[in-house]
Amino acid sequence: MNPQLSFMIKLHGFLLWASVGFLMPVAILIKRMSNREQSGTRLRIIFYVFSVLLATAGAVMSIKYFDNSFNNDHQRIGLAFYIVMWLQAFLGIFRPHRGSKGRSSWFLFHWLVGIAVSLLGVINIYTGLQAYSKRTSKNVRFWTIIFTVEISLILFFYLLQEKWHYILRQGTILRNKPVQPTDREMSPRCQQKQASPEPC
Repeated sequence: MNPQLSFMIKLHGFLLWASVGFLMPVAILIKRMSNREQSGTRLRIIFYVFSVLLATAGAVMSIKYFDNSFNNDHQRIGLAFYIVMWLQAFLGIFRPHRGSKGRSSWFLFHWLVGIAVSLLGVINIYTGLQAYSKRTSKNVRFWTIIFTVEISLILFFYLLQEKWHYILRQGTILRNKPVQPTDREMSPRCQQKQASPEPC
């Protein structure tokens, strides 16, 4: 392998990691944290657009400089990723307005395609590391571990955000009375037995 091709493979990997392994997950976290705040929405859109541009640059590099025989998992998953990524981008651009008739169907489809983009992107980073190792005979264990730790931390924060406000309210005292859970936080069984003295 000549030095130029080696550099292009590394740059391709970095662009896709920056896009799918960093910017997209951070944009998802920002979306969940901002909760429709205008500044959070702008920042999330910037992250998404930059992420799609980086992934597209990686795709252009792979078309221009690499063998595209699609005889390995990395290339096949990569092709599926690029198609689904651009589908997701177009879904985001041409979304129906809130409250319109097709909004709930669009939302479900957009959510499912977003999951597919995230999964294909992460899987393709792992298959790309393996393809690089096979082609160059270099050990990629360190990078695999680093990426696994990064994805695990992002997943942890993603799951933590869902319960963060609930966790913060636990044990809070207002006017010397413990905070009672709202109807939304109570199970249906607890709401039916609200009048009974038995704890839920």
